[in-house]
Amino acid sequence: MKYSGWPDPGELVVGKIDEIEDFGVFVDLEEYEDKRGLIHISEVASGWIKNVRDHVREGQIVVCKVLDVDEESQQIDLSLKDVNDHQRSEKIQQWKNEQKADNWMELALGEETDDEVYTEVANELIAAHGSLYQGFKQAAIHGEEALEETDLSADNLDAIVETARENVSVPYVNVTGYVDLENPSPSGVDGIREALEAAEGNGEVPDEVDLEVSYVGAPEYRIEVQAPNYKTAESQLEESAERAVAAIEDHDGEGEYHRERRTDDE
Repeated sequence: MKYSGWPDPGELVVGKIDEIEDFGVFVDLEEYEDKRGLIHISEVASGWIKNVRDHVREGQIVVCKVLDVDEESQQIDLSLKDVNDHQRSEKIQQWKNEQKADNWMELALGEETDDEVYTEVANELIAAHGSLYQGFKQAAIHGEEALEETDLSADNLDAIVETARENVSVPYVNVTGYVDLENPSPSGVDGIREALEAAEGNGEVPDEVDLEVSYVGAPEYRIEVQAPNYKTAESQLEESAERAVAAIEDHDGEGEYHRERRTDDE
């Protein structure tokens, strides 16, 4: 997504070197629509510069600091030398993340989506989480809850969450569910124990998944799952509950899975 406005002085921007002259370098800004900036030769590198081409090349992707913006004259002054290695690396990663998020937007909304609709949805994500990428990341981790403050339609919200869960990689996510287990049959406690062992996977849970079952209060048990992504976590949570319910039913007992903890009144 390219912004239609202007960058602010002090902002770091990503650009592609379009033209090199003796007096400086012209840069097309990758994040802004139809915006071009100039790096004066004195801002290309520290010290005396004999030949600008010794420092930059056409087509090169660079990170620059915005020194000044004159909208009336359509001029943006940039500096290359004022950006350190850490800033450059961080900004490039941020830019790449936004490119990923652009692709996710197309997957979620469809390639034929009207530009106006695309912009409206994108602005909602940016307003809620600061960037498209963070919007998708939070949707992957927290689902619809991450977007509850937005004005997205139900269809767009569902599409964003589904796409995020299928495509966004996050360090890990935690999900929790509950299962009620009752066993009035002669197997009693032993049947419950077998159901809990089944819930824990009997050693067959994937290595990247941490699954724990704990007692809440009769007949309720908590299932907590930590996994690399939301889709895997949800899947493992549901499979755990299904195993427990199937195991208790084998003992003629009853089991029920639910996402929220029961209250005493329920």
